[in-house]
Amino acid sequence: MQFIDPGRLLGQIYWGAQYLDTGWVSRLVPLLLVTFILINILRARSGKELYIRRIAGLNAIDEAVGRATEMGRPVLMVPGLSDSVNAVVVQALNIFSYVTKTAAKFGNPILLCCYNATIYTVAQEIIRDVYQEQGMVDRYDPDSVRYISDRQFAFAAGVSGLILREQAAATFFLGEFYAEALIFAETANSIGAIQVASSTQSTQTPFFIAACDYVLIGDEFYAASAYLTRQPVLVGSLIGQDWSKMLIGTCILLGALNVTLSSGPFAGKSLTEEKSAGVWKPVKEPRLVSPDDVFAVQLFKSQDKAYVKKSIVKPTREKDPDYHPVGGDE
Repeated sequence: MQFIDPGRLLGQIYWGAQYLDTGWVSRLVPLLLVTFILINILRARSGKELYIRRIAGLNAIDEAVGRATEMGRPVLMVPGLSDSVNAVVVQALNIFSYVTKTAAKFGNPILLCCYNATIYTVAQEIIRDVYQEQGMVDRYDPDSVRYISDRQFAFAAGVSGLILREQAAATFFLGEFYAEALIFAETANSIGAIQVASSTQSTQTPFFIAACDYVLIGDEFYAASAYLTRQPVLVGSLIGQDWSKMLIGTCILLGALNVTLSSGPFAGKSLTEEKSAGVWKPVKEPRLVSPDDVFAVQLFKSQDKAYVKKSIVKPTREKDPDYHPVGGDE
């Protein structure tokens, strides 16, 4: 059988072509990221207290539920307007399960309004499980989880009506929100409800900041499960991701510094060799070093398509002399 260079076979996948002459990058970076996460999970499991920055919006959950209990009014929750059960919805429902657990301890009623029928079914199961874990199955009200509508402003009108009729003392808006974000926030604000909100749509976050008491911004929303539950796997994963972000930020900083120095104090040098198809070759006509010739750029620079197409090889196999097809057909 003819030997096939794996590096050349990689050329069949165009998105991998940029690593043909720097294959270690594509392996080292993911390996480091996975290592960071695994190390921190082991640290968390060993009982070491890992630091997570204080998130005011999540600390306010007990305060909001306690206030609703004192006033004898319900807690209302909305997991956004997602069309399916995605990561954003799961994260929102995880937070709502914690809110429900806190409300169940005080015997406070809740309302969870859903935009999608599938999310409605999942939310029902989650809320029922929370009451069962707390040993309060008899207090679970199936009507506490409601499917409102799958039309944006019909849903907005329905939720706003519930807020006003039920006089919710605490509201939680977490998930994907769009033009209805300010409608929810202003309606709840008009009756003096304490509000905790977060939207994965950056265009709606300013509206929540203007009208709500507490807002989870950016990664705070995704860090909520680890922050509230302190489960070792979640906490370790969160810390490991932070380490990975610091590594990537450091690489960007060093790369920018490398390009700056090469284009500034060390500019004006002539280039006599350049890497082509993974091999250093002398240039035909020496030229000044450009930003594209800097190490930080060359490390991730894609190869030209000509080299990629040239790298595509087809495996050939020697014919087995002992092979005899049925019927004599070749």
